Amino acid sequence: MTLNKSSSLYWSLFSYENWKVYIAATRRGLCFVGSHNQPFEELVQWSNHYLPGNDLIQDDEKLQPFVDELNRYFQGKLNRFTIPIFYRGTLFQEAVWKALCDIPYGQTRSYSDIARQIRRPTAVRAIGRAIGANPILITVPCHRVIGKNGSLTGYRGGMEMKTHLLELERGSATNEKEQQHV
Repeated sequence: MTLNKSSSLYWSLFSYENWKVYIAATRRGLCFVGSHNQPFEELVQWSNHYLPGNDLIQDDEKLQPFVDELNRYFQGKLNRFTIPIFYRGTLFQEAVWKALCDIPYGQTRSYSDIARQIRRPTAVRAIGRAIGANPILITVPCHRVIGKNGSLTGYRGGMEMKTHLLELERGSATNEKEQQHV
């Protein structure tokens, strides 16, 4: 679904260690988190399709609150984002994206689990398409969705990115549990 022109689209390049990800926000919140080490063109193509006519404006200062939370996430110090996010899709896509946000940090769910959660148990393939259309990687945690048999499945950001995010979360969750038992 195409969004109407509502404001400028502000962007920045988020960097953490060897990670480089383009992020973008409207005045309503974070609306795009790109794939690891992808060119600016990924953001341009997404913007042209979903926010046609909006001006892309680099504004590192305006994106700083989003960068701060992403930094804390990658440092293992944040397990739930509080920054405002803004997505708009079909009602079905939005239901799927909301369900993704309900997956606890460090845990995974299958496509079938998501289908049951949104009360569409036969819509597993459609769930996969909606997850693939998620414009806000990491903060809308589609990387936490795996195959029914526990295998890692496709990911818009690539399997390397998905694997890294899951390992980061599992490592941080394990460290947190160990600290609680000391």
